[in-house]
This record gives sequence, structure tokens and C-alpha cells, in this order.
Amino acid sequence: MVDRPNWERDGRDWPNREHSRFVTAAGLRWHVQIAGQGPDLLLIHGTAAATHSWRDLLPLLSPSFRVIAPDLPGHGFTDLPPPQRLSLPGMAASVAALLQAMQVRPAIVAGHSAGAAVALRLALDGRIAPDVIVAFNGALQPLGDKHAAFFTRAARMLAGLPFVPSLMAWRASNRAVAERLLIDTGSRISARGVDLYARLFRHTSHVAAALGMMANWDLHPLLRDLPRLKPALVLAVGSNDRAVPPAQAERVRAKLPAARIVRLPGLGHLAHEEQPGQAADLLLEEFGRQDRTSISPSVSDLPYSRAG
Repeated sequence: MVDRPNWERDGRDWPNREHSRFVTAAGLRWHVQIAGQGPDLLLIHGTAAATHSWRDLLPLLSPSFRVIAPDLPGHGFTDLPPPQRLSLPGMAASVAALLQAMQVRPAIVAGHSAGAAVALRLALDGRIAPDVIVAFNGALQPLGDKHAAFFTRAARMLAGLPFVPSLMAWRASNRAVAERLLIDTGSRISARGVDLYARLFRHTSHVAAALGMMANWDLHPLLRDLPRLKPALVLAVGSNDRAVPPAQAERVRAKLPAARIVRLPGLGHLAHEEQPGQAADLLLEEFGRQDRTSISPSVSDLPYSRAG
């Protein structure tokens, strides 16, 4: 039996718990947080994270937007789906079913890491039509690039061994191990954030979902389709990101020249957790930009600074 996080135990002090609800869609019971009023803003977390990744950002955005933040399938407190639905198309289809069930039509989407790929797949498939998608350190290039096939096969092999998620959950649940894993992304987050990641890492369902995404992830079709993306795309890139090399943003822009790159000096892969105020300002700025005349592309490469 797969060990899952328990809402009453593990979610007893979950960040923004007062905004949590459970919704059934696509055959899954989803944990979703909804806060604020205004245009719909969808937040999609990355692999091995959950809604806690937006813990400090959600309150900053809710005065201006109706913020919708789900736990992705198998992550956090959302049900674990069959392995094939942990692929990028499968994940996007599941999220689309959730949005339809909730009658959510996002005007802006922020995706972190693999969550950015989910957001782009949703838009490319015509399931959402936001004005802008902001990718925080988007994982949009195949893992290991030329060695991507090897990594995918290795992840699939590991995910297929029933004891591996349990073993990895046991290892990663140690707070020191969890803290080291997070530091290795190039970010230093609060002790509270580390504790929340460690809390999820001890459960096999959460770890199995992360492994399953790695095993079923294929970004080549996404990159092939990227030139026909209709929403504006902003690539927010932490200069200290050790999980997704910052140079990958240029390769993504080569596929979609209209994409803008916004650099976040001194921040790592979890930039939105390190500096939630800066992330909130960026989202507000980019949403407002859609109603203004376009600016010179050269500004895209300037370091981002908070609005004064």
C-alpha cells in the first residue's frame, strides 16, 4: 500500500490552509488553494513540490487576482494517478479537467520548473488562453540534453521497482538530507520551507509521483510545438540555478524569439521561494504589460528590479 500524506496530520498547519479545498476531477481528488478576487491567476508548482511552494507568494497576489494553486497529481495531498498519466500530456490533460470542473479561465499563469512545461502544454493544446505565461526557472529542455534518453530510461527503471520510492522517501525524509537536496538547487529557503519539503519527502506517494514524472517526461514535442505558442512567454531565470542551467533560457528563446528573458541575480532554482516579493512584483508587472505598448527587446535582458 502506497503511503500518502494525511491532510489532518500532515496538513494540520499547512501554509494558507484556510484557502484549501478538495475537488474531484479526472478521477482524482485534488487539493487546491483558492484565494482573492480578480482575474484568474494559475500557479503550477514543479516536480516534488506542492502548494507550499507558493506559501509566501499567494498572500501577495490575492489582493490583485483570484489565485488558484493545485497540488499536481500524486504530489502533496492530490491522489496519485496511474503512471502513464504522469507524462507531460497526461499531466496537462488532468489539470485541464480540474480547471474545467472549477470553471477557471486563467488570464495569467506562473509555472515553476516542470510546472512551466505543464502550463505551456495546456496553452499549446488550446486548453487555456492566458495573456501571459511566466516560467520561473522553467524546465523546458530535455534532462541532460544529449543524454536525456539515458536519464529517462534510468528513471523509468527506478520508478518501476516497488521498493525504490520507499527507500528514497526514507532517505529524503531526514531533514538534513532534504536541506542538502534543496541547497543543491542553488537556493537557500527558510527553515519552515525545508521542514515542509521534508514532511512530503517521507511519503512514498509523493516520491513515486516525482519519479514517475521523470520516467514519463518527454519535452521534444513541446519544443517542436513552441513556435506556435499564442500567449506571451516570460522566462524568469535565477542566475544561481543549479537545477536548470540559466543558459537554457537562450535555447528556448531561439525556438520562440518573442519570448522575454528576465534575469533574477543571486537567486537559485527556488527563486520564488527565496524572494516572493520580487516574484509577485514580476507577475504584476508582466500582467500589466499586456495592456501597454511593447518595449524594446533589449530590456528583456536587464536584471529585474522591484517596482519602487
